[in-house]
Amino acid sequence: MIYVENNSTDPYFNFALEYYLINEKDLGDNLIFMFWRTNPTLMVGKFQNTIEEINEKYVQEKCINVVRRITGGGTIYTDMNGWQYSFITKNYKNDEGIDFKTFTQPIIDALNELGIKAYFNSRNDLLIDGKKFSGNAQYIKNGCRLHHGSILYNTDVEEMVKSITVAEEKIISKGIKSVRERVTNVSNYLGDNVDSLGFRDIMLKSLLKKSNKTYKLTEEDIKRVKEISKEKFESWDWNYGASPKFNITRWKRYEGGKVEFKINVNKGIIDSCSINGDFFGEGDIEDITAIMCGCKYKKEAINKALSDIDVHKYFYKITKEEIVDCII
Repeated sequence: MIYVENNSTDPYFNFALEYYLINEKDLGDNLIFMFWRTNPTLMVGKFQNTIEEINEKYVQEKCINVVRRITGGGTIYTDMNGWQYSFITKNYKNDEGIDFKTFTQPIIDALNELGIKAYFNSRNDLLIDGKKFSGNAQYIKNGCRLHHGSILYNTDVEEMVKSITVAEEKIISKGIKSVRERVTNVSNYLGDNVDSLGFRDIMLKSLLKKSNKTYKLTEEDIKRVKEISKEKFESWDWNYGASPKFNITRWKRYEGGKVEFKINVNKGIIDSCSINGDFFGEGDIEDITAIMCGCKYKKEAINKALSDIDVHKYFYKITKEEIVDCII
């Protein structure tokens, strides 16, 4: 494993760095690792409709960054007292599929060494005492796998709720109470004498104990990452994009996450379709929308259209039957 040292707190740069390490930079090692944080930021899942996920007025007033990930899952809030970690491997085997447990285990082990009983749930989260402190997501393409996750260390829960929830005080108040019942900060289990940077140093000592390889970004690396950041991750088209209106909206929540179909039907035929949600998938979701366009809006027709597709590749832990049931 090689540790890529990165002290940037710019979320656009950091996501661009992941992209650069996946697609352009060859470090000659099977596993790349990063541990990083950002200024206050909302990180939106690849398949989500940004406008529907954030409190845009509050986000603008507070100058909170908004950036879309290249991975699925839901929107998360993070700040300078939260941390992100990234694993990148370029020896991915196509039959392995999404695997959260393998890449979250080092984080669990590091926290267990501190006496914190962290564990993985059945989907994509890490918990302590039944409360979530980490969400995880993956991107798989062309023999490469990116696994990244968040860690709530001492994140501001009120800001988290206000930036995601609609701006009504009663709802926000209930939201803060609800979130505090469901999530926790790791700092609650370490005491007041360990600040955010101290936590990073403790985690890195454990996570890197079997590796002494560190890579420092060159000026050439930084220049190229900034170019990617500007071209892709800072762009309105990537982070928001156009949100056309559709005449049929269907959604359901399954074990693998929420899936929402927005469909235009003209004379019984599907003209256009978009798929949103906090689900995970390693396939290009446009494969599914392309198949559906031109298809009759009937259960039998959609079943037939999807018959040769490995639906699990596109919708982690969701079956074809559940997808068709959601659409119709």
